Amino acid sequence: MKIFLHRNFEKQYQKLRKGEKLKFKERRNVFLRDPFSLELRNHVLRGQYDGCRSIDITGDLRVIYREEGGGIVSFLAIGTHSELYG
Repeated sequence: MKIFLHRNFEKQYQKLRKGEKLKFKERRNVFLRDPFSLELRNHVLRGQYDGCRSIDITGDLRVIYREEGGGIVSFLAIGTHSELYG
């Protein structure tokens, strides 16, 4: 699997605290081994993110991604629940 980082994701990632960035890297590695690992709480999204999925990074920090096919996944956004869905 290959992960593509959307430009918006990269901008949001740069604003994260150091600990959040480290936790993201840990969870990204779990995602690469098993995208449906229970600790990620991977789930389908509806509404404005229809066709996308979300994984948990920390209690409130989420990543929204879309499967592009051919083993490519696009990480579209990272932020708190209220930042992403509010």
